Amino acid sequence: MASIEKSEDKLQHIIEIEKILGQIQDVDVLLERILTETRSIVNADAGSIYVAEDSKLKIKYGQNDSLLNELAPGEKLPYTCFSFPINEKSIAGYVAHTSRPLNIEDVYKIPADKPYKFNKNTDVTTNYRTKSMYTLPLKMASGKLLGVLQVINRKAADGQVISFDEEAELFITHFASAAVQALQHAYLTSNMVKRMLKMAEFRDPKETYLHVERVSSYAIEIYDRWAFNHNIPREEFYKYRDTLKIAAKFHDVGKVGISDVILKKAFPRFTEEERNIMKGHTCIGAQLFDPPENDLDVMAQEIALHHHDRWDGGKAGYPGKISLSQFSIRDGVVPNTEPLSGTEIPLSARIVAVADVFDALSHKRCYKEAWSIDDAFTEIQENSGSQFDPEIVYAFMQIKDRICSIQLAIPDSEEV
Repeated sequence: MASIEKSEDKLQHIIEIEKILGQIQDVDVLLERILTETRSIVNADAGSIYVAEDSKLKIKYGQNDSLLNELAPGEKLPYTCFSFPINEKSIAGYVAHTSRPLNIEDVYKIPADKPYKFNKNTDVTTNYRTKSMYTLPLKMASGKLLGVLQVINRKAADGQVISFDEEAELFITHFASAAVQALQHAYLTSNMVKRMLKMAEFRDPKETYLHVERVSSYAIEIYDRWAFNHNIPREEFYKYRDTLKIAAKFHDVGKVGISDVILKKAFPRFTEEERNIMKGHTCIGAQLFDPPENDLDVMAQEIALHHHDRWDGGKAGYPGKISLSQFSIRDGVVPNTEPLSGTEIPLSARIVAVADVFDALSHKRCYKEAWSIDDAFTEIQENSGSQFDPEIVYAFMQIKDRICSIQLAIPDSEEV
């Protein structure tokens, strides 16, 4: 009887989590949450989630509680990025290729006649022992493969690693079905965002989608560390980072309203008049989300409008305390306003300010060469308390390794 009640409680928990998944808008944030919650449902110590890209699987997130517990509080496991072919040679590749789940009691004892093998290299490197593993495909009703979900080392109440039994399989399969539906919805949102940002990229050769992706990825990492430093409640944390991941991508979308003569100018640099017109991209971007209809619109508007305001309220910051009604696209010039400073600048804009400047410094532009990574970090650090919020800079410097890993994972096309 107790076992039945426990199962009913778990099913109720799954239903509640399914509702939350349906509210998540960003694909990457959703994938990470799917992996986290699947592991929680069956008490799995570790796991990975992969996405299908052409004929390959690309890892999006890897989690491992045992390895994480060895780190200092607030730190994360290394940012990983790799892909491999969809074929029968690897466990995840086999599942993607055959569209059939695999339940393996001990990956070190896979029969020799099986086409797939377990790669022990990561275990050797991290001194971890992978044992039980359940891997299943994430497929749409149409048959399209979205990716592969893999959970590792299910644990009993006493901490011993056990296999994934039929009940665990049932829970995972049920939850994965709801996860696929949420993913389909999130991909629709993602495609719409990409179309809008492609429009900005067509207008401004400096504003590539890869730059936007890096800034967005930096921003969420900065927020994660800032939120840990400030003990932000769990649900508030989850909701904010989901919105930030998408909203950060729109930081310079207002450049669609700036003349090509100014946008594509390399040398000489802007005249004072041209610079004032360029500043108008903040107001144009904000107007694209006016009036705001939801939390995403509100944050996208905040970021577009205020990611160039300075923490110290210095004159170089813009547009300051401005009402969108004060700005005319026809005139194109930001009026003189009272400066915005400190926490008057929205948190989202303060985060993106650091992420955007760092990426601009560390990548080549038509008007400058790329700075070294170390020089870019130093510049951010030296402007803490003046251009940037010192607490945001502190969080940023705490995750230096992850920032560098994102740079390697999302290079500009000419860097590949």
